[in-house]
Amino acid sequence: MASTERLYFSDPFLHQFTGRVIAHAAWNGTLSVVLDRTAFYPEAGGQMADRGLLGGYAVKDVQVDDAGVVHHVLELSEGKALPEVGAELAGQIDRARRRVHMALHTGQHMLSRALVDVAQANTISSRLGETLCTIDVDLEVLDEARVAEAEELVNSVIDDDVAIRSFFPTVEELAALPLRRAPKVTDNIRVVQIGEFDVSPCGGTHCTRSAQVGMIRVLGVERYKGKGRVSFSAGRRARTELWQEAGTLRGLSRAFTCGPGEVPVVIDKIRRDLTETREALGAVRAKLADQAAVELAAALEKSPERRVVAVLEGANPESLRAIAARLTSQPESVVLLAGRAPEGMPVLIARGSGSSFGCGAFLKRLAEAAGGRGGGRPEHAEGRLPPGTDFPGLVAQLLG
Repeated sequence: MASTERLYFSDPFLHQFTGRVIAHAAWNGTLSVVLDRTAFYPEAGGQMADRGLLGGYAVKDVQVDDAGVVHHVLELSEGKALPEVGAELAGQIDRARRRVHMALHTGQHMLSRALVDVAQANTISSRLGETLCTIDVDLEVLDEARVAEAEELVNSVIDDDVAIRSFFPTVEELAALPLRRAPKVTDNIRVVQIGEFDVSPCGGTHCTRSAQVGMIRVLGVERYKGKGRVSFSAGRRARTELWQEAGTLRGLSRAFTCGPGEVPVVIDKIRRDLTETREALGAVRAKLADQAAVELAAALEKSPERRVVAVLEGANPESLRAIAARLTSQPESVVLLAGRAPEGMPVLIARGSGSSFGCGAFLKRLAEAAGGRGGGRPEHAEGRLPPGTDFPGLVAQLLG
């Protein structure tokens, strides 16, 4: 099959072209069209494929196989056939998508270069995804301060607006170039040179000047599969993320009636207040639990079956456990407790060391009858029932 001339090699800003259908083929079982020339970039090298229109058909994927055949996978409505072989088709690239990919891919080259210069971290793989872009390096741990330096270095090169050249060097020219990494192919090696900053073999679409990248932004540093990983963004995507975050910050500042720069201080104060409130609430709950335990212990003493059933307003599982621990110190005791809250009723069933009551089995029956959930061991079980359940009545019914 004849090869396809790739027009984006010479002009990454080419968004409209015409190409002739030279064959019908298939990509992973899906019919595809092969053209004599195309401006559509096929997915490769960590960069996603272009999208757009071809002869009025929506292009839903572009891929290249091991033989170098570029497959254009079209969106076919029911009953619609592929364009005929020999047909000349007008192609239109999704400009916004291409432009984002150019900035991301060029930014990745620059950040990979900066990570070498600043942190001695060599890129082993990269991925430019729909929502997240990553660079994996050959270091187990990446110093975040060094990565921040690399980010600053890249943005300084962007500000300098250096020229970017994409070309196919001769064998002699290639041998003289200071490549950051070795080529992955042996023939028709294409090189992307970003001023005097970086020289790398690559077949992707790139900006023609560094200022076109706009900006690069590191989003995070982590360890992934034993290696360091940097998440980043660039260009329009980075700007959009920043505007969204700035909007969120402005919304918080309005809600807190403070300036955007004061939001972290206000949040820190809210956290301290919340911690103090939780501690005070815990103290109140502990006091109420002690009082409830005293009252229920008295009721347990009077019960011929050594059994107590109670619903405690607002009690959470921790409170129920604290109360049950005091009551089950009596060997023959059986304790069936529930809390009452809008989101549901936490339930705890426990027994003393001298009782043979099957707590887990009983709670299972209770949950099935009420439409709740729960389970546990013979000596202790916990679960949750729907709000409004008549807990004492249901227990009485099941105990017969």
